[in-house]
Amino acid sequence: MQDNTLKQSLGLWDATMIVAGSMIGSGIFIVSADMLKDVGSSGWLIAAWLITGFMTITAALSYGELSAMFPKAGGQYVYLKEAYNPLVGFLYGWSFFAVIQTGTIAAVGVAFSKFAGYFFPVLEMKDVNIIYQLGFFKLYPAQLVSIALITFLTYSNTKGLKGGKWIQNIFTSTKLIALFGLILCGLFCIKMNVWKANWADAWSMVKLSKQTFGDTTRVTETPVLGIFALGAVASAMVGSIFSSDAWNNVTFIAGEIKNPKRNIGLSLLLGTLIVTAIYISCNLMYLAVLPVHDIAYCAENRVAVAAANEIFGNEGTYIIAILIMVSTFGCNNGLILAGARVYYTMAKDGLFFRKTGTLNKNNVPEFALWIQCIVAGLLCLSGKYGDLLDMVSFVVVLFYILTIIGIFRLRKKMPDAERPYKAFGYPVLPVIYILLAVAFCIGLIWIKPSFAGWGLGIALAGIPIYYIALFTQHKSK
Repeated sequence: MQDNTLKQSLGLWDATMIVAGSMIGSGIFIVSADMLKDVGSSGWLIAAWLITGFMTITAALSYGELSAMFPKAGGQYVYLKEAYNPLVGFLYGWSFFAVIQTGTIAAVGVAFSKFAGYFFPVLEMKDVNIIYQLGFFKLYPAQLVSIALITFLTYSNTKGLKGGKWIQNIFTSTKLIALFGLILCGLFCIKMNVWKANWADAWSMVKLSKQTFGDTTRVTETPVLGIFALGAVASAMVGSIFSSDAWNNVTFIAGEIKNPKRNIGLSLLLGTLIVTAIYISCNLMYLAVLPVHDIAYCAENRVAVAAANEIFGNEGTYIIAILIMVSTFGCNNGLILAGARVYYTMAKDGLFFRKTGTLNKNNVPEFALWIQCIVAGLLCLSGKYGDLLDMVSFVVVLFYILTIIGIFRLRKKMPDAERPYKAFGYPVLPVIYILLAVAFCIGLIWIKPSFAGWGLGIALAGIPIYYIALFTQHKSK
């Protein structure tokens, strides 16, 4: 008889590689350009990354308590359901399926294809490479390659956890070593005149913009003063938060981790610490070899490519392209592996497609993997994955706030529950996280109200779906 249950086959190292691998995709190689356009100086760029790093590590330490209390598949969905009610948990799960996880998988897949275009020009998203066009819809070979990548990784994960684990460990270890190497090479090749110029006026916040005067184009600086600085920092942090997100993916597969009460919390700490250190060091490396204006307005926001060209010459473009392909491949494997476990747990609660709550002969939720693959593939074709990620950045942080507040609620609601690990720095650090995250959300509503509104709309659209699911479940009984 088949043992149709999730198997605990991932150790601490495996879990840590899922945390780090899911976090590091394409963001660190690109987002610093737009961040600098918002804040305009080296000091505020590093400050935005430091604040994001502090928030990420603090949230990870807080999640350690929740993961120890509920060491089973589903992660944040389970925590919100237990702290509040099934509706709040479902709204997170719905947003996760509709765009958070699937949109990230799509964006990372397209980034893989985009940088593969350095070696195969047909993959460049230029009009000359269009396969088919109907109105505004344009189909590029790069989109098909993205879908093929997502399909391949989905298929490999249907064959069991072992294959997905090895892909994750190998590709995450490779990109960590490569990133450390790039950072060391960049700091070794530091240009002291560039470094001194970048830090000469490090704390004057200005908004950078390009303006044309006759035949010349130059970057202009507009001072950002007073309360407007909050909005500028929040807008900049959209990039750093996107790059640092997905650290909680390991909680979704808690049911498959050995000694989850210990290893999930520890892997969250180790993974977020490693990635935060890499991200801050990487930005210091950028500032060591490129002037601020060159970082902000490098070609297609490819900051890492511009830095690598300064360090390695023309070959630097290809070095970075390979590194990003390795990074996005491993990142997408972790996202695909972990995401399906949320839908599996929701289905067990009767709040998702019933078949999603079944396991195949390899003890993995195959149907959940494939429907995730289909939605991510459609988002690849839509060409709107970047906009979707901007839309949900507000909602992602909002759900993090609710989850951290959930720790306080659960301490009152379940005072006698077993807590093998308690949130570090409670209640001070969780409160600081909540305040910073609320400030970020307020700033984002102010600067990008349409994105915040659409993101909130996607989440709230789950309310009628929740009641339809309840009605269907009750009728089937």
